[in-house]
Amino acid sequence: MDWILFNASPDIRQQLFEFKAAQPARQLRDTGITNVVLMDSQLDHTTGLLTLREGCPMPVWCTDMVYQDLTTGFPLFNMLKHWNGGLQYNQIDPEKTFKIEGFDNLELTPLVIRSSAPPYSPHRNDPHDGDNIALIVKDLKTQKQLFYAPGLGKIDDDVMQIMRASDCVMIDGTLWTDNEMQECGVGTKTGQDMGHLHISGKDGSLHYLDQLDNARKVLIHINNTNPILNEQSEQAATLKQHGVEVAFDGMQIEL
Repeated sequence: MDWILFNASPDIRQQLFEFKAAQPARQLRDTGITNVVLMDSQLDHTTGLLTLREGCPMPVWCTDMVYQDLTTGFPLFNMLKHWNGGLQYNQIDPEKTFKIEGFDNLELTPLVIRSSAPPYSPHRNDPHDGDNIALIVKDLKTQKQLFYAPGLGKIDDDVMQIMRASDCVMIDGTLWTDNEMQECGVGTKTGQDMGHLHISGKDGSLHYLDQLDNARKVLIHINNTNPILNEQSEQAATLKQHGVEVAFDGMQIEL
């Protein structure tokens, strides 16, 4: 079975080791990953491509803004061209739905969202449409829909409309409070500085998730300062009361 990978994180080796279905073992070096789709050019979402270099050529789908970052400030496309053809760029037009060959039942629709380009990018303080996208993934056979947004700085009316129409939403759960990293003494930036909407409070993501009647609600992209990672914490209990799940390693969701 072939697989699409959404974002290639630094721990991709461990992910593959624990997910046997992505290891068909048809030869000494093998992977079931046949395409990679990037939401942005953040290091946490792209450095895994280095680990996948022996699987090149590898089709990589991303916006032009992301491609610019990955050929200049963090030139993965340039570096990996020396590995069996490297990364094959497939442009995502933020305004157009697209499909990937071999996955005919899946329809992918990008959505430009408010977040932040990585610190190394010239777009960090000069945002462009396409720096960050979310994806609406629809199964044309079952008509089920997933909304995937690991980097989400704001939930506006467009995002709410899509979440209400989705069967499952997987959204940014980086921080419980906006100043969490400052309070924990591990950084000076707020969530908003980094393009991440916090969970708690009247303007947090939980307020918006409460407005969804039918969708399965899952928080992803969780920082190690976030108390929801402690299953015995008050914050974790709050999420459970609100019907919100915290993603975990090896989690499988079927729609």
